[in-house]
Amino acid sequence: MQITKVIRDFLNGLAFGIIETVPGVSGGTIAIILGFYSELIEALNHFTENAKKYTKFLIPISLGIATGLVIFSVIMTYLLQYFSFPTMTFFIGLTVGIIPLIYIKIKEPKQWFKPKELAIILIALFTVLVVANLKPLPVEGINHIDAPFMLFIFLAGIIAAIALVVPGISGSFILLLFGIYPLVTYSVSSIGLLLTDITNISLMLDIAKVLVPLALGIIIGGLSMARLIENLLKNHYKTMYSIILGFLLGSVCVLFRESFIFQSGSSALIIIAGVVTFLLGSMISFSLGKKRFRLL
Repeated sequence: MQITKVIRDFLNGLAFGIIETVPGVSGGTIAIILGFYSELIEALNHFTENAKKYTKFLIPISLGIATGLVIFSVIMTYLLQYFSFPTMTFFIGLTVGIIPLIYIKIKEPKQWFKPKELAIILIALFTVLVVANLKPLPVEGINHIDAPFMLFIFLAGIIAAIALVVPGISGSFILLLFGIYPLVTYSVSSIGLLLTDITNISLMLDIAKVLVPLALGIIIGGLSMARLIENLLKNHYKTMYSIILGFLLGSVCVLFRESFIFQSGSSALIIIAGVVTFLLGSMISFSLGKKRFRLL
């Protein structure tokens, strides 16, 4: 049973890592779909209270995330280059499939939404749309990473971490907004090259200058945000689910209008393939979410 849980946690982390390689898609959403969102928030908040218990959970999750990021960053780059529309519609479908379950969690029996919940949903949706319309920050010195630029990466990591733990907001999109997404994906993909030549100290330092401050920022930001989310889930769950629903609706709107969805071209066959992958993603998300939603 313990081995089974370790494997399941690793696969959950792997799915989280894969999702985070896709610009605009939220890892928090897949955590809800697969049913480990609340466990992840709990582990981040109460690690020191029971380190042994939460280490058994966080180590396979972390290894899965790292594996997904390193291996699938290359695969996802290929899919987005040559099959962008059906690839993106699959991930959009994953997001859409969980929306009805969040809706059921919020609404009162035989009612739609109370004004408070509806206002929160609209504010969250509007926030995503506003953020999506911001232009990426101009980043200078991308080929020469000095201390100020490492601090900039650290701060970007803190903001991205908030997106990592909040469903509907994409951490990779935040990195795009800060203008460092290409640098981060290049650094992650370079790990494979480093493993073939571990004596390449120069490459090791270049990777470390990007990923170390980013990881520190993500850890600090994630821990800070997890505490707030846990409080909302326990004491104001309708407010939290309303925020999540607004973010999910906003992210779907943003993803459908992104130009990179059609970067590999469009045709009748591609559109049909996109519809099929969208329906497949929706059905998978709804089926898994319905089964595991009780874990939230």
